[in-house]
Formats: sequence, structure tokens, C-alpha cells
Amino acid sequence: MIENLNITATREDAYRLLAACYYPPSKELLEENCCGTLATLLASVAPDAAQHAADAALVVGDSSLEDLAVEHARLFIGPFQLVAPPYGSIYLDDTKTVMGDSTARVAAFYHNCGLRLAEDFHELPDHFAVELEFMSFLAFKQREAEQSGDTGETGRIVSLQKEFLGRFLLPWLEPFTSAIINDGETSFYQAVAHCSAAFINADYNSLTSAKNG
Repeated sequence: MIENLNITATREDAYRLLAACYYPPSKELLEENCCGTLATLLASVAPDAAQHAADAALVVGDSSLEDLAVEHARLFIGPFQLVAPPYGSIYLDDTKTVMGDSTARVAAFYHNCGLRLAEDFHELPDHFAVELEFMSFLAFKQREAEQSGDTGETGRIVSLQKEFLGRFLLPWLEPFTSAIINDGETSFYQAVAHCSAAFINADYNSLTSAKNG
């Protein structure tokens, strides 16, 4: 029971910290050693991902906020052609545009889990960071259910996580992270992308083999 709680808490924090790496860089990303913390967390659940997080921590320690912001914009925002658009619909929908049919399906999934994006939040539902934060939320709900000893609710939330990963996140994880890795111009985001792919795949495999799923 305690071991399950610890693993779930680790997953909750890992998804949250990974999400922070995909938003525009902030002072907190540097000052709070997010990637170093992520490496420590992942050591017990995804060692390969932990090593990539440690690599990211080393790079970010030698980077300025301005340099990271330039690389983040070049990869994910524009104004020129994006290296790695961070929206699922670009990869999942035939139209290859933002706000596609899959975006609406992601939003509906959030709604069915009792969530809506805040009105003052200006990202789309299928932004990579938003999907990571949603997984963190589901891990939090799983931890609550485990703490209360509700095995039925725990199983239901594990199933939701498997469904969300399988339907919405995993199908574009590889092309998105590969675009960052193959760009070859920013070692920080390359390490973060390697970490994301390793952790999310390991987490999905763990969830699918879980007895309470």
C-alpha cells in the first residue's frame, strides 16, 4: 500500500515537472532545479528517463533564460516554421492543423473527468504540456483513491490513464519528441524529449501490467 502510494506520488510529480519544461521557460525552471528533481524522482521508476533528466539539469544549469526562451520559441511557437508543433491534432488529424477533431475529443475527455481549462488559460487542450498536466491530475486522483483504500476507484482511474495515454498521447509522442531530438540544435530540449519518451512509454507499460488496472 505504502509502496503504491509512493510510486503514484512520484508519477504525479514527474508528469507535472515534465509539463513545466514545455511551457515558456521561467526563472523557476532554473532556480528550483526542476530537472534535477525530476531525475531524482525517476531514478526508481524509469532509470533511462532519469539519466536524460539529469542531462537536462546539467545543460540548464549553464543556460541563460534568454537562450532557453529563444530555443523554446523556435521549436514550439514561431513565428517561422515550427520544428516541433506541440499540438496533438497536427500529428493525429488528416488536416494537420491546430484545433482539429482530436482537439475536441481531448477537451471532451477532460470534461468527462470533471475538468475544464481555465478561461484565462490560453493554450489548446491538446498542447503537450496540458496533456502531461492532465496525467499528473489523474495520478493525484489515483493517489487519493489509494489512500482511502478504494480499490474500485483506483482501478477506474488507472483505466482512465491507460485510455488517455493510448488514445491521445502515445500516438503522437514519438513523432513529436523525435522532431525535437533530430533537430540537433538545443541539447536541453533534446534531453527533455528523450526523458519524456522514455518515461511516458515506461509508465504506460507499467500501467498496462498493473493488477489494479
